[in-house]
Amino acid sequence: MYTHSPIRLLVVEDNFLARIALRGAFEALGNAQIVAETPFGQDALRLYREHQPDVVLMDLRLRGSSGIHAIQEIHRSYPNSKILVLSHCQGSEDVYRAMQAGARGYLTKEAEGRQLTEALQVVATGGRYIPASLESLLAERIPTANVTPREQMVLELLAKGMSTSDIAKRIDIAEKTVRIHISNLLDKLGARDRTHALVLALKRGIIHLDM
Repeated sequence: MYTHSPIRLLVVEDNFLARIALRGAFEALGNAQIVAETPFGQDALRLYREHQPDVVLMDLRLRGSSGIHAIQEIHRSYPNSKILVLSHCQGSEDVYRAMQAGARGYLTKEAEGRQLTEALQVVATGGRYIPASLESLLAERIPTANVTPREQMVLELLAKGMSTSDIAKRIDIAEKTVRIHISNLLDKLGARDRTHALVLALKRGIIHLDM
């Protein structure tokens, strides 16, 4: 059952023009009202506490703190919070991490207004909303591909063109240990070599180009 009163929104989005566009769209449609907004992930919990919104519309790439961390903070303090991710990130790991953190829905920024309206209504009334295309990504996610924080760091440094010795110096471990991490990554990702591992990690959202 959908709610008919305007949904009170907290928008956590780092792009100013995107926030303006969302405000204009919701004012025109009359189905949601933005009660607070911020480009900073670290402000999300404070604004949630102050405004008690029906739904948080959350980007994953924010200033200061990641969207995943902001979702975790809100969900930890308010387990019944309703968070809908709206992001350009669409790898299986992006979706998985957001839902594991406590989000109730996930949309890409390419979604049409009608789909965003539907997602907001579903999430606001306690439902879970993920488009079929993203559900299939989650279904295809390889359970053994859980990359550890240290392995992710190695991937990020590889993506920056660093050598094994450079990585070892950067994170203060032995070169042999770096090679072990890389070997584990190849196994976990099902990759042929380092380059293939980076391609797969980018595609799945494990790492991003603008790290």
